[in-house]
Amino acid sequence: MEKLKKTIMIADDDPAILDSVGMLLEFEGYEVITALNCVELLDNKQSIPDLLLLDIWMSGIDGRDTCKTLKAKDTTSALPIIMISASKDIGASALSAGANDFLEKPFQINDLLKKIKKHCT
Repeated sequence: MEKLKKTIMIADDDPAILDSVGMLLEFEGYEVITALNCVELLDNKQSIPDLLLLDIWMSGIDGRDTCKTLKAKDTTSALPIIMISASKDIGASALSAGANDFLEKPFQINDLLKKIKKHCT
């Protein structure tokens, strides 16, 4: 029986991040879904991904608020969320919002892949 690919959703308002990280993850064998903002993410009518990479600072709704909303819903409470931000001093607030992990931008690709493997098993 063929092993199904893990699906990673990336939510970031920077199209360059979506493209570059998306291509990298596809190269690593993941299926990738992208969202440019939290509203688009919260309105996602697709199946729930295996993991969410969520930027904290996006236009519209703050990523931490989105994380809290997702963790409060029965359908997405177990969804592993790795929050990313260019602000290094914000990691504690990401974790207190319910994120499973935090990664500071710019990040090393190997660090990202390790965190994804850790939470996407």
